[in-house]
Order: sequence, then C-alpha cells, then structure tokens
Amino acid sequence: MEAFSKFGQVVHARVVTDRVSGYSKGFGFVRYATLAEAAEGINGMDGKFLDGWVIFAEYARPRAPPPGQTPPPPPSEPPYGYR
Repeated sequence: MEAFSKFGQVVHARVVTDRVSGYSKGFGFVRYATLAEAAEGINGMDGKFLDGWVIFAEYARPRAPPPGQTPPPPPSEPPYGYR
C-alpha cells in the first residue's frame, strides 16, 4: 500500500495468499480513488522493483470461466434501482 500510495489515494490494497500455507500467490490488487490515479499508479509501478520482486502493474481482467462451463449471458436490463 505504501509503495502505490505515491501515485494517488489508495482505497484498498491486498496481496492474494494461499489459504493453507499463507504464502503469497504472487499477485495482488490495488484500488485507487479515481481512474486517473489508477493510471498513474500503473505507469509509475509497472516494471519497478518492490521487496526484491519486479512488479507488473496492469488493470484487473475478469477471470475466464472454468473449462466446459459457458459464461452467463449479459443482463438484458439494468440492475434493480438503475433505471
């Protein structure tokens, strides 16, 4: 969180860990207050060293569905309360 806060207001930062061992899985997520700050954080941290590791900063992508499972169709209407 400290390293990424140089580029904007960090709302949330989390390193993903293994449930059993507690060791890092090698990736994490950082959420900034604005998209502009997120872009600045990506530009500022991508390819830099942090705690002896090279950081690859990029926008999060949705997870692919498991093999053999089709993704759900997109909603045909906006969610409740968004009309």
